[in-house]
Amino acid sequence: MTPRRLKIALLLTLTAVLLGLSIQQGFGHAWQSQYTYAFAPAANARPESVQKSVKPPVAAVPDVQETKPQALSKRIVEYHINVGLREDARYLDGVQAVTWTNPGKKTVSELYFHLYPNAFQSDKSTFMRESKGKLRSDKATSDSRGYMKLLTLETLEGESLLPRVHYVQPDDGNSDDYTLAKLKLPVPVPPGKSVTLKMSYEVKLPEVFARMGYSGNFVMAGQWFPKLAVYEPAGTRGRVSEGWNIHQYHGNSEFYSDFGIFSVNIYVPQGYTVAATGFQTKAAEQLNDGRLAYRFYADDVHDFAWSASPDFVYVEDTLSGVGIPGVRIKLYLDPAHESLQDRYMHAAKSALAKYAQWYGEYPYSTLSIIVPPKGANGAGGMEYPTLVTAFAAENDNPGYSLERTVVHEIGHQYWYGMVASNEFEEAWLDEGFTSYAEDKVMESEYGVIPNLPLEASYMTDPAPLKQPSWAYDSHSHYAENVYMRAKLVLLGIENQVGPRTMQKIMKTYFQKYRFKHPSSGDFQRVVEQVTKQKWQEYFAQFVYDDQMADFSVETIEIRPFEQEGQQVYESTVFIKKNGGNNGSIPIFMQFKDGANVSKTWDASESHIQYKIVHTSPIDWVVIDPEHTNVLDNKHINNFMRAELPDQKRIRWNLGFANLIESLLGSLGW
Repeated sequence: MTPRRLKIALLLTLTAVLLGLSIQQGFGHAWQSQYTYAFAPAANARPESVQKSVKPPVAAVPDVQETKPQALSKRIVEYHINVGLREDARYLDGVQAVTWTNPGKKTVSELYFHLYPNAFQSDKSTFMRESKGKLRSDKATSDSRGYMKLLTLETLEGESLLPRVHYVQPDDGNSDDYTLAKLKLPVPVPPGKSVTLKMSYEVKLPEVFARMGYSGNFVMAGQWFPKLAVYEPAGTRGRVSEGWNIHQYHGNSEFYSDFGIFSVNIYVPQGYTVAATGFQTKAAEQLNDGRLAYRFYADDVHDFAWSASPDFVYVEDTLSGVGIPGVRIKLYLDPAHESLQDRYMHAAKSALAKYAQWYGEYPYSTLSIIVPPKGANGAGGMEYPTLVTAFAAENDNPGYSLERTVVHEIGHQYWYGMVASNEFEEAWLDEGFTSYAEDKVMESEYGVIPNLPLEASYMTDPAPLKQPSWAYDSHSHYAENVYMRAKLVLLGIENQVGPRTMQKIMKTYFQKYRFKHPSSGDFQRVVEQVTKQKWQEYFAQFVYDDQMADFSVETIEIRPFEQEGQQVYESTVFIKKNGGNNGSIPIFMQFKDGANVSKTWDASESHIQYKIVHTSPIDWVVIDPEHTNVLDNKHINNFMRAELPDQKRIRWNLGFANLIESLLGSLGW
């Protein structure tokens, strides 16, 4: 065998041995993955047939949007954009008028624009340096080069402002990064007043990578236009003084922008179908030059994305109910997944219905789901207002990953879309909340129960949740914390207060802060308001710090002696806390004669010692046998047998723990 094959063989052998030992002790279920059922089709999840057409006809009746009685958000920005996709599907030509209203109490003399496509301009950009050309399982190709070139930037009077534009790098000083531009205004904007600018630009699309680009004749336009940064008034997210929240495009970070109005005309080659944020205001028009014109409108959203392909299989159906005042759900499928349309639709309906029931109203009239073609997975698994992308049609028989992805991305409509957390600085408020909600839907609708002990075991390098996304060591480090550990932190709260109170917490938070850009501190205050308890210690340990809640059986000592002429045993058990507090901890002690004792420790001190006199010695001790402490990431030290000599027993447990951690590290998330 080669050394690599030998290592694999040893790893498999050790896995089998350890699995056998764990099953022998009654903990075999802790090794089952939450994805155990991922290869089984959702045969029992067949809804009624949905309406279908190969593509929306050019003369189709457009979406009908009832006028909202009042704005749901402050509508700080307003974009009017014309964008054309060139015949080769590699370039975009855009013209836009953007209006910004000063939400603060001070006069503002500069604007900042995010120019995200410039992340793909060279290997020297901050995004490419940090990501090394990889995001999730997606890798940049030699054709994954892109850029955004500002061609004109003018006032309404026609004064050119291009000479006033300077690229800035507030996070790392990288002079080769052009993803953030500063514009010094000729006339400052007083509080409550507005400024409107006209601009034109060219976008070179990369071969699909990191959420945007082309793949054959498929196009995903995400983060494709010059987008204003967020100006935060004092009090927003705990801010003491008002000012711009400005960051470059980083390898780990997603996005943060302000709510407003988008009116977008999209011009595409003949035969293309367009999916986009918002609703279509009129049927697609055939232009004299042969192109098709699609017109979309959206309000009370903070971004606008669209996708185009001549191959989309179009399917739509409607959903109405509690919190859903009539929504047109639109599928834009790759032909390879046409036969799976019922599963996509069922997942979308189930997710939207549950989120509306649990958290609050979905106020938009449309929800679009795009399934990219094989090879375009870099565009998959992403959220935008009223539009999400599933994973690409790589597999003609996907397991529950199909449903899970749709459920997850629709969850973002609440925490990313409406609550609109700052994903630059507090990504866990979106990703962690969405992961938590996703699990609830998967269990409720599909019976898929997450294996929380296994997920907790992946937390080999916990980090604070409230920190900039680029402060994490790698994308996997970022994902482990802001997705998985953040979800466990929410479940830790739920386990202490109960599911009903937790649902009230989540609903109260959503209702109070939708369209308001809240912070971690805002969420903590909601938890305290609903539970009428202080949660400062919990948040300090698990949100603002990097702690987990590990507990261990350190030693078991047995001393036989005679009592009233009878042989008895004094068993001394030493339990240690190795991390933060996560409520009371159950402890179970089993004696050799079959008797047992259960204890509950409040874990207020660093350790506790139990002395129990019984006619039989202790056989074994386990901490938290039902795994109620979801933040314990080292379950292997929860169990100890008493039959081995002390020195040998301690070595066995430590060696066993190190072996497991090494094994999990080599197979990690």
